[in-house]
Amino acid sequence: MSKKAQRRSDPPTAGGVRYFCGQYRHNLDPKRRLTIPAEWRAIVGEPAQFFVVPSVGEPRLLYVYPARVMEPKLQNIHNLPMADAKGRAYLRIMGARSEILGWDVQGRIRIRDDLLEYARLTDEVLLVGNYEGFELWNPDEWRKFEQSVNEQSLVEASKYVGI
Repeated sequence: MSKKAQRRSDPPTAGGVRYFCGQYRHNLDPKRRLTIPAEWRAIVGEPAQFFVVPSVGEPRLLYVYPARVMEPKLQNIHNLPMADAKGRAYLRIMGARSEILGWDVQGRIRIRDDLLEYARLTDEVLLVGNYEGFELWNPDEWRKFEQSVNEQSLVEASKYVGI
């Protein structure tokens, strides 16, 4: 294989920046642990931890972001006025519902039961890359979501995100 050819185990990169791309299907083991692909663990950086954050509303899924990616997102908290009741309520609820965790030596994470239940994750889990992190989906929910998206809505969304 040439030096330019990318091996499957190498993390996806663009301009030296690593991204979470593609999708994987994994089963929760009997202790309800989920294996994170080695290629995605290699992208996490330091600290070697993930934030697991539930979606709000439908579809029900879990967002998983490396701690280094969440840090700039959470900077907005420092600028939130103490009197901002809506913002504080959101932070209170989402902070209580989220968790930070690392993986074991075999690359597995153990997500709290209430989060697994929220996202309807019982056995098989679909891990879907979203570039800066990844999402955990119930495969049936993913199929419904994927079928609800048409090409025109993707064109509009690409304009919205500037791609």
